[in-house]
Amino acid sequence: MRVHSIDDLEALYPGIASISKATWAKDTPVVNDAYRKLIERAPFFAIASIGPDGMDCSPRGDGPGSVHILKERRLAFPDRRGNNRLDTLRNIVRDPRVALLFLIPGWEECLRVNGQAYVTTENTLRERFSFKGMLPASVVVVDIDTMYFQCARAIKRAGLWDEASKQDRATLPTAGELVKSVIQDFEADAYDGALQERQSKTLY
Repeated sequence: MRVHSIDDLEALYPGIASISKATWAKDTPVVNDAYRKLIERAPFFAIASIGPDGMDCSPRGDGPGSVHILKERRLAFPDRRGNNRLDTLRNIVRDPRVALLFLIPGWEECLRVNGQAYVTTENTLRERFSFKGMLPASVVVVDIDTMYFQCARAIKRAGLWDEASKQDRATLPTAGELVKSVIQDFEADAYDGALQERQSKTLY
């Protein structure tokens, strides 16, 4: 049966009546010393955005410390080279609402940030993210509305950081095969053959 109301939804979860105070009270709009450590150590996050053409959730990876804390309620990160679809940036320009989910390998909790974002080409900000003389085309700034850590249950259930959870790449489709599954005349082998070299030359 489809759930149509909040009352019906909450009736499915009687435990919410006894939910701990910390579950709600742990939200904060400020990057304190504890949350600073997490942001500075995270090499990966996903950013969700929304615009008139729909929603998007995009992975972002870089070395630890690649997300800069500009103020106690403001973060910034570079838009490194990608597929040039610009799905996230197109959404932010039209609707600033974003949600970020930070992951740190070996840490079973995760960090959630909700806020308002904008895209900037301000040179002083771009220069903060210079890599071997290369500057990002733009920087995304996020003003934090709220942030909090998510408990470890999901990552524990997934065994995300367990060695036994790793999949054999040979049993999964390649990038070229994934494109070919949609575009039948696509040259998957040629694409895959050049992929590693192309990516190594265009990471930044």
